[in-house]
Amino acid sequence: REQRAVAVERLDGVTRERFLRDIYPRRKPVVLTGLELGTCTTKWTIDYLSQAEGSKEVKIHVSAVPQMDFLSKNFVYRTLPFDAFVRRAAEVKHKEYFLTEDEKYYLRSVGDDVRKDIADIRKQFPILAEDVCIPEYFEKEQFFSSVFRISSAGLQLWTHYDVMDNFLIQVTGRKRVVLYSPRDAPYLYLSGTKSEVLDVDNPDMEKYPLFVKAKRYQCVLEAGDVLFIPALWFHNVISEEFGVALNVFWKHLPAESYDKTDTYGNKDPMAASRAIQILDRALKTLEELPEEYRDFYARRMVLRIQEKAYRNDYG
Repeated sequence: REQRAVAVERLDGVTRERFLRDIYPRRKPVVLTGLELGTCTTKWTIDYLSQAEGSKEVKIHVSAVPQMDFLSKNFVYRTLPFDAFVRRAAEVKHKEYFLTEDEKYYLRSVGDDVRKDIADIRKQFPILAEDVCIPEYFEKEQFFSSVFRISSAGLQLWTHYDVMDNFLIQVTGRKRVVLYSPRDAPYLYLSGTKSEVLDVDNPDMEKYPLFVKAKRYQCVLEAGDVLFIPALWFHNVISEEFGVALNVFWKHLPAESYDKTDTYGNKDPMAASRAIQILDRALKTLEELPEEYRDFYARRMVLRIQEKAYRNDYG
């Protein structure tokens, strides 16, 4: 059985007021079109990008295959001057390469000190930042990061969730995004924040039989489109063309809910991390019992969790 895709709603010219009143509270993805994004959508050609930020060094992912897998780490990190990287990422076949002549490239900008600094286009790419008008549909103090991204054509990123709300602003090129609701987590074969199912179009049904139960949402982002991805929604992204994008993350929960050492915005909220540690200890304690007792009390624990913590108003 194939997953039928539900098209993500597209809305044109949504004001901040309408977004906060009608769209944001629904906690569902939506594609916003016709927003004022600045001159970046017309200005950011390969030539302009190369020349604007020059030969500063950037750390990039390089993969011999189009489907990047963060769990098996089927890519290598390499460093290139920014102008050389942009030109290589825009090519299909490379005269100069690290792994293969048709290798794929991916830049996800990071802070100057990855352990301490968040990604912020204004700091890492100040010249390009001047061309961008970020839709400010949240308060300034909620801002967390603005992540500059460049992808080779055909590159597919692993399915994962983030713990903060974000706008994926597609500046140039076209992307296909497949999304899954947080409630479908049981069918996504998770390892931490990531799904083990790499090929969402042709999944291995013997290995991942439950995956077919996950409800698939899908959209294609053209240059100038902005996708709102609510926190905890899983997303899988394919760059159908060479493209440049900007992710803007903001804090949806009170600031103290987040892990202060989190520079990527993907560590679970503090309370969730503590709860998982407590659960792991409880499961370890159950190992003191014989199998039949362990099974019985584990089922009782699951029922308790469902009764106390599950929502029953999911539409």
